Amino acid sequence: MTDAGDPAAPTPSQVAPGRVDGSRGGDRYNGPMSFPIRAITLDLDDTLWPFAPIGVRIEQTLDAFLREHSPQTAAMFPVDAMRRLRERVFAENAHLLHDLSALRQLTIAHALRESGGDLGLLDAAFDVFYAERNRVEYYPDSLDALARIAARVPVAAVTNGNADLERIGLSHHFAFQLGAREHGAAKPEASIFHAACAQLGCAHGEVLHVGDHVEMDVAGAARAGLRSCWINREARRWEHPELAPDLEFDTLTALADWLDAAPVATPNR
Repeated sequence: MTDAGDPAAPTPSQVAPGRVDGSRGGDRYNGPMSFPIRAITLDLDDTLWPFAPIGVRIEQTLDAFLREHSPQTAAMFPVDAMRRLRERVFAENAHLLHDLSALRQLTIAHALRESGGDLGLLDAAFDVFYAERNRVEYYPDSLDALARIAARVPVAAVTNGNADLERIGLSHHFAFQLGAREHGAAKPEASIFHAACAQLGCAHGEVLHVGDHVEMDVAGAARAGLRSCWINREARRWEHPELAPDLEFDTLTALADWLDAAPVATPNR
């Protein structure tokens, strides 16, 4: 929901005409909109780094831990079975979808309990998971582009995931991190975007949200009254039936280039 009287905040009808289709050679490039922003909110998973390799390593590392410390659990819940259990736990606990750490702990607890394992292993197993979850492999452009962006405007991480920027070593680039767990609601709920804007001290339309997910990031931000940027690294077609992003780039470097040329908004007096 847009701030009352905030002319900078986009509506879906204003968003579509400014779409940019990236900077990859051969892609159509219609020229980006130019609009002032005062801050950026940034998604993490699949925006700064791919999550799929992390997910694979988590499964393998947790399986190795259980094979060593709770063989009966590993036997009952090998990787595929543990994945099915996780999906079941998520489905049965929809009220916790904003808290992925709690859901992961519930999954491990279920596996230990159902296999007759020692529930005293829960904390150690979760620590194994969480260490691997925070071992990331960045997209090639991410670190340099993030440093450029953060030198230009304040950047806040807004994420549904449970990555820890302190542990990863990126917190110095961010004004703060706002997770769905801490906020109590996940993207695309407007409230998490609005809370980030409030903490940044910016009107909704003065903030550009950047992320890879069509609904969670782009549509959620647009409906909440923020500007939106779709990071589309895989050359996907935009197929949302209601709206489109203000900006679309295939790398964060292209966003940093746009930001260098864009006006930076001055605070409202």
